Amino acid sequence: MYREQGPEEMRPVGETEFANGVAAMCSSGVCGKTKACAGIVGHADLMLGSRVEPVFSALMRAGGERFRGIRHGVSWDADPSIVSPASPVRPGLLADKMFREGFAVLSRLGLSYDVSLYHPQINEVAGLAGAFPDARIVLNHVGGLLGIGAYRGKRNEVFSRWAASIKALAARPNVYVKVGGLGQGYNGFGFNEQAEPPSSEMVAATFRPYVETCIEAFGASRSMFESNFPVDKISYSYPVFWNACKLLAKGAGRTEKADLFAGSAARCYRLDVIR
Repeated sequence: MYREQGPEEMRPVGETEFANGVAAMCSSGVCGKTKACAGIVGHADLMLGSRVEPVFSALMRAGGERFRGIRHGVSWDADPSIVSPASPVRPGLLADKMFREGFAVLSRLGLSYDVSLYHPQINEVAGLAGAFPDARIVLNHVGGLLGIGAYRGKRNEVFSRWAASIKALAARPNVYVKVGGLGQGYNGFGFNEQAEPPSSEMVAATFRPYVETCIEAFGASRSMFESNFPVDKISYSYPVFWNACKLLAKGAGRTEKADLFAGSAARCYRLDVIR
């Protein structure tokens, strides 16, 4: 729902307008208790530097009290077979002068930043979080584990590097982690290549080391389960994933479960509607 016309940097505002319309319909009660889009994360190009402020102003007007922040993907890897040519990104973006100039505006406005990247880049997020300790940063998809291309067949090596980066990043108190998004093709778990879809037990068993590492590092209070649908639908169904999350959280206490399934997200995105 990006705008078809107008300045390029303003076109993502259309997406926020659409999401806010969906939220308004839900708020009317026509959908029952469902409150879809109660918190909206849009997009703005932080490489605009300080010139991104009018974009933020437009997004905040379009989203009203529901607008929370943006996601600006920076996924890059040295293996060209992994990076999508449709979304070209150069390395080191999180440390770029112009990016940080734009990020400073985001931080000043009290907006959050969702970051999607690949696991070799996680340490760059720690650097950004340290430079902007007052900014709320959300690591998407447990940090984008790679299991294809140059990383295929190196699951143990990848896990070791990823786990060390996750533990270091968790030391930054202004960072949250979304626990999910592991059903994407680039993760290389292969559920999407099997003749039959996996059961919740199979999904839970496969993802357990990654889920437990994140929760142990960040704590349940800064960890939130995410479905990443419809993207992860190539690997499993929506109910299968959420039932897997229930299995993964089986040994957690009541407060921890409340945080993992709702509380952490409510605090991070200021979702008073589900508190």
